[in-house]
Amino acid sequence: MELPLESVPNFSEGRDAGTIEALRSALSAHADVLDVHSDADHNRSVFTLVGDDTSLVEALLGGIACARERIDLRSHEGAHPRIGAADVVPVVALDPRDRERARDCALRLADRVGAELRLPVFLYGESAPGRGPAFYRRGGPEELQRRIDAGEVRPDYGPAQLDERAGGVIIGARRPLIAFNVNLATDDFEVARAIAAVVREKGGGFPGVRALGLFLPRAGRAQVSMNVEDYEAAALHEIVHRVEEEARARGVEVAGAELVGLMPAGAAAAAAGAMLRIDGFGPSHVLELRLLDRGA
Repeated sequence: MELPLESVPNFSEGRDAGTIEALRSALSAHADVLDVHSDADHNRSVFTLVGDDTSLVEALLGGIACARERIDLRSHEGAHPRIGAADVVPVVALDPRDRERARDCALRLADRVGAELRLPVFLYGESAPGRGPAFYRRGGPEELQRRIDAGEVRPDYGPAQLDERAGGVIIGARRPLIAFNVNLATDDFEVARAIAAVVREKGGGFPGVRALGLFLPRAGRAQVSMNVEDYEAAALHEIVHRVEEEARARGVEVAGAELVGLMPAGAAAAAAGAMLRIDGFGPSHVLELRLLDRGA
């Protein structure tokens, strides 16, 4: 049985309930929306949806068109970096054997966004190895446009001018990842930045971990915001333990953690096995996962 493809589009709106509902409605017209995570401090909403190749392209095209009409980056404020109203739109193969399907789906979407919505599209992940969202986001839309004008970067699809209101869109196929935030009991975001620098792969931390230190003004707290790109190489419980150690070393406690969107069952099983100290525990020991495997 062929599994659906997944997408986890990130839109630059986390406060206006009407816009968030309009985005959900546009996406659900063609695909199944499984989860919506909105954050007012990040001013960002992350949707999780699944569908077949054709349905997913239609759903995402509708969602991006809705974002273009309803979100104006010129007046946008939020803790999370971004270059577009529909900032990043990944296509994810839930079965590793479908990675080529995901890559083809991402390219079809990118082509249509550029041609039909007239938005510049930048490829990333498996669609542009070596380039992640941070490559395009540094400095924000103004800096990205300067880099385009200087010939340092060029859109892969669509015009070479960022849309005045909607910016551009980052699209690509990628592996499943876990978006995970740890909140600190302090408003000193320099502490969060220091911890992020220690746990991220680039700083010699966990493989496949991308991390930012942010300040959340509405919550009044600092946050270590992370993408865990390989949960088998970097287990969540080990990352949280390291963040706790680094925080305490700086005289700060962890206030809590949050999951953005959904996570693979294998990651939850690994964390549960570690916390319960069950040797060799993994997804094969989870009843429901074994039953799903039998039906696949």
